Amino acid sequence: MKIPYGPTYNEMLHPETLDNELKALVNKAKDEELDALNLFNITWKDDHGKVRKIVLPKELTGVEANIVVMLGMYFPSGSHKVGPAYSTLIEGCVDKEIIPGKHTILGPSTGNFGIGVSYICNLMGYEAIVIMPDNMSKERYERIRRYGATLDLTPGTESDVILTLERTYELMKEKNNKALAQFELMPNYRFHRHVTGNSAIEAVKGIGNGRIAAFTSALGSSGTIAAGDQIKVAFPEAKVVALEPYECATLTDGGRGQHRIEGIGDKMCTLIHNVINTDFVVMIEDDDCVKGLKVIQDGTDVLVESGMDESVAKSLVGLFGVSGICNILGAIKMAKYLKLGADDNVVTVATDGFDRYDSVLEDLDARCLETSPHVLERWKRDIFDQACTNHITDFRSSVMKEQLFNQKEKDWIPFGYKKEYLDSMKVQGFWDHEYEKIEYYNEKIKRLRNQEV
Repeated sequence: MKIPYGPTYNEMLHPETLDNELKALVNKAKDEELDALNLFNITWKDDHGKVRKIVLPKELTGVEANIVVMLGMYFPSGSHKVGPAYSTLIEGCVDKEIIPGKHTILGPSTGNFGIGVSYICNLMGYEAIVIMPDNMSKERYERIRRYGATLDLTPGTESDVILTLERTYELMKEKNNKALAQFELMPNYRFHRHVTGNSAIEAVKGIGNGRIAAFTSALGSSGTIAAGDQIKVAFPEAKVVALEPYECATLTDGGRGQHRIEGIGDKMCTLIHNVINTDFVVMIEDDDCVKGLKVIQDGTDVLVESGMDESVAKSLVGLFGVSGICNILGAIKMAKYLKLGADDNVVTVATDGFDRYDSVLEDLDARCLETSPHVLERWKRDIFDQACTNHITDFRSSVMKEQLFNQKEKDWIPFGYKKEYLDSMKVQGFWDHEYEKIEYYNEKIKRLRNQEV
């Protein structure tokens, strides 16, 4: 079954509003991964309309504040990146810029967005080419191929994503190729501000004081951090915190380097990153994320010995990938830095689950001389319990904001964007205007979908 139009932005935020007949079909489609009705399962919510999340046990975090992690592994294709992939494609469809049977879809990515593009194109009947570095985890390549997309690999690793952009621009010279350019197209921003942001606001209801003190997000395309714009509407005091690898600290000090946190740290300030609302930038060491994942996956006994209930420790297994651990470590650091208490909530996201990281832990085992329980106990203590507040930079001043704007100019003028356009992004009104387009697309998607019935 192939259908050209799926959910609106509002239906992705509130799937409980679907009519009962469609809702029953959508629930049944979960059993068939490639049933196109799974487009309507692109949501943070479960069958009861509740945000899928976990409040991390304090035996893991070591802080009094509540660390609330929204779980992306339950999205179709196993990652929340399928949301912006769908949003970017559907906006192109309703604007008649992408035509079924005519256009091939390009998906520049380092993994999860490419998986999402290949999945969405399979469901909606488009040919897809995913452009990504040639040194990512093998599970990513396997899943993209399984969904039927062609891989076009560029040299390097996670932090060489600029080469994927250059390759995408080269392929776009063929007029029938259309790029879902996650780093620069606003549907990515709209999806996360509306769907992820409002879901985060719902996620803290009944937890602590019911407010969000901080939202942490590692930066890849900088789509997810757009949730912070909506969080600030509800909770103006909330701090929006961008995370980047210590080994590739581009926003902090223009740094460049290779790192192991797949999905983030792309040596740029992306076009869709609203830096106005970025309050802090935190550097996270890449191997801490990989080792932290190892502790959760293989260190159940270690966690139990630290005081965690065994059933709780087991429930954590499989929920996170490397970037999810990065987000958690950033949340712990900010809880300490802001001196948050038991009533305060820090929200973050786990982009995906563990199902695409077996090879990453195999590499860790090969690199380390030993990963015995004693070693995992030390890693747990060093990485989680003793997480420090080093490498946190306050970006709230105008001087620091200008540093980010300058980085954006440096990154995007070479791709043909005018300084005047980049300057227009320096006021919140630009971003609010982009967000307001959601109502237009909600109506257009629904109207065209009804015409197909």
